Amino acid sequence: MKVSYNWLKQFIKIDWNSEETAALLTDLGLEVETVDKYQSVKGGLEGIVIGHVLTCVPHPDADRLKVTTVDLGDGVPVQIVCGASNVAAGQKVPVATIGTVLFDKEGNPFTIKKGKIRGQESHGMICAEDELGLGESHDGIMVLDESLVPGTKAATVFKIENDEVFEIGLTPNRADAMSHLGTARDLRAGMIQSGQNVELITPSVSNFRVDKRTLKIDINVKDSKLAPRYCGVTISGITVKSSPEWLQNRLKAIGINPKNNIVDVTNYVLHDLGQPLHAFDANKITGKIHVQTLEAGTKFITLDDVERSLHEEDLMICDDKGPMCIAGVFGGKKSGVTEYTTAIFLESAYFNPVSIRKTAKRHQLNTDASFRFERGIDPTITEYALKRAALLIQEVAGGEITSDIIDIYPKKAEDFTVFLNFNKVAKIIGQEIPKDTIKQILASLEIKVNSVTDAGLGLIIPAYRVDVQREIDVIEEILRVYGYNNITTSKKLNASVANAPRTEDYKVQNTVASQLNAQGFHEMMANSLTTATYAQLSENLKEEHNVTMLNPLSSDLSTMRQSLLFSGLEALAYNINRKNADLKLFEFGKSYHNFPTGYEEIKHLTLFQTGNRNKENWNYATQPTNFFLLKGNVMSILEKLGIQKATSIPVTTDVFAEGIALGIGQEILVEFGLVKKSILKSFGIKQEVLFADFNWALVLKLVSNKIKFTDIPKYPEVRRDLALLVDTAVTYDAIYKIARQTEKSLLKEVNLFDVYEGNNLPEGKKSYALSFIIQDENKTLEEAQIDKIMSKLQRNFETELGASLR
Repeated sequence: MKVSYNWLKQFIKIDWNSEETAALLTDLGLEVETVDKYQSVKGGLEGIVIGHVLTCVPHPDADRLKVTTVDLGDGVPVQIVCGASNVAAGQKVPVATIGTVLFDKEGNPFTIKKGKIRGQESHGMICAEDELGLGESHDGIMVLDESLVPGTKAATVFKIENDEVFEIGLTPNRADAMSHLGTARDLRAGMIQSGQNVELITPSVSNFRVDKRTLKIDINVKDSKLAPRYCGVTISGITVKSSPEWLQNRLKAIGINPKNNIVDVTNYVLHDLGQPLHAFDANKITGKIHVQTLEAGTKFITLDDVERSLHEEDLMICDDKGPMCIAGVFGGKKSGVTEYTTAIFLESAYFNPVSIRKTAKRHQLNTDASFRFERGIDPTITEYALKRAALLIQEVAGGEITSDIIDIYPKKAEDFTVFLNFNKVAKIIGQEIPKDTIKQILASLEIKVNSVTDAGLGLIIPAYRVDVQREIDVIEEILRVYGYNNITTSKKLNASVANAPRTEDYKVQNTVASQLNAQGFHEMMANSLTTATYAQLSENLKEEHNVTMLNPLSSDLSTMRQSLLFSGLEALAYNINRKNADLKLFEFGKSYHNFPTGYEEIKHLTLFQTGNRNKENWNYATQPTNFFLLKGNVMSILEKLGIQKATSIPVTTDVFAEGIALGIGQEILVEFGLVKKSILKSFGIKQEVLFADFNWALVLKLVSNKIKFTDIPKYPEVRRDLALLVDTAVTYDAIYKIARQTEKSLLKEVNLFDVYEGNNLPEGKKSYALSFIIQDENKTLEEAQIDKIMSKLQRNFETELGASLR
């Protein structure tokens, strides 16, 4: 939000420099991000003085040029070559002296230098109005009033306005500060606290009166919930033209381009008092004004020439023929003020904030009016702002007030009541503030004290402070005005150490995250809000299970995600499109579901791998990420957490082209595999993506808090190898199970280190080379005992699998 310092000084008399004021506003919570200089004419006409043309003769070597001598008030006339046809002796003219910086039409600076033009010296430049930024005309030089004294600075003649503009990073809750009046109100409170006794000066509307009652337009508000207050008045006999310089300068300073005097006044009052207004051409209104909603699909052309399809909940301002304006958001093309307008209906209203926000987001319209309406303006200022605007319109456009103000306000907004406990104030702030200081701060914020007890204060909060409705809100107001910097801090530092078990969620997360980081993964955090259409990408997800937002920012952020897959794919697509295609990401996050049994949140750990497993290098070839690499990462997490009993079970989700699920019993612990190309296509991803999804609640359940320690065996292990010839249908898993059942105590490890199928083997056969680690933790194994175990293994392989030794 931009705030003009000159404008601010109309509400509060202050002689501080801008740095001091910016510092106080920031301390009050209105953070000043920058302070920019503004000049009504770029450059401020520095170096431009009034000159008196003493002589003017034709240039000897150029037909269109003239050589002049000009008195600049210092007693030493200078020669200036001028190309304007209207230059003549005796004129008073603006002169850019040597070293003056002027600006061209594109805003590029150029410096006036001493030079020669066709052999004649020129010591400056006699200027046209467009060269000074005072207008658009380039027909000739500016000829000024003869009474002006040579040498007078042009900036004083043309009354150049110099201003400073605060760029305030306004937080969404501070609807009360979205105007110069609101900013001045806060500034006053801060100044009173710093010992400066200043008053808030509000514009007077005591001169408002009805001149004639010749143009009454009735108003029909059909839904007072959407339009709790609606005011209007007519003004006739106006002349639509450019605004006076003071009004244009005010608007330009805060970045608004002036349009015409009527629109400029409505913009001025909006930024002056925080009340949006709208002016309709009264001659284009048929019958009554109707404040209502219309049928879905109704077409309406807005001021930007865009035809919009209305929603059934959009509040509209209509006449007997149809819609004229989207209430609180954007005006219509057919009812707008033009240069031919002679009478207007001026609207000032308070609209339901939620309704305005939904409409603005629905039509993707973000205007100064909707910005304020959707945050909640002051419902008590509606009529006052209307009178203020009407008087300004009479001042800049003429005309007469031709109707009484119609104010439809069936249920007046009530102030908020809060009881403030002194002990609670001291407890929250950490320091006892004197009661008289608290009362002074509250009074400076226009918060009334209704009752006083030893325990605290009964307060009445003005209706425009929509962010102050609880005791804690009042304490925050006291603290920000008292000054955070004025709160003393103890020299003693107290800290508490909480002993949390290693199975605490955050500790397990840190353990897994550290391991994944070491394996080259980067942690990501995706928005839990997403689009409802993602549910259509998987048959396992149902749109009726979406958790939808009541007041979404946009259609793309209207639903809580049912799966972490799609938000992860968004991140992958974003990176791939920016030439970062080799990715390993993980995320701890939740999915959200609206099941028939109720709302449910499920926590997940997800892994994403895509692209090459290593970067390009001259001494080794790049290898693409594959399923077995992902499987290794998944198994390493389970091993790190001590989860060993997981078994393969059928995959339940349909997002994988190929996938595996591991579970405990019938509960799925993790599903991982290759994402379907049809899903990747929806995100514009052309390379393979591997995805793993852990049920984090089950992971935490299986992580044991007990750590078992065993001594390192004193006695050596023995390795024996077997090369078995088996049928091609025999799996390593079958061999492994038979080996474990044959010797349960001394057989420590079974490993398959070679598989051979090919020449010199019978048809339908393959060779498995296996190693067996045998160890007795209590004594050294004897050869006879080892041979007995190996013989038993060989016999069982032969009996149960038909195996034979090669």
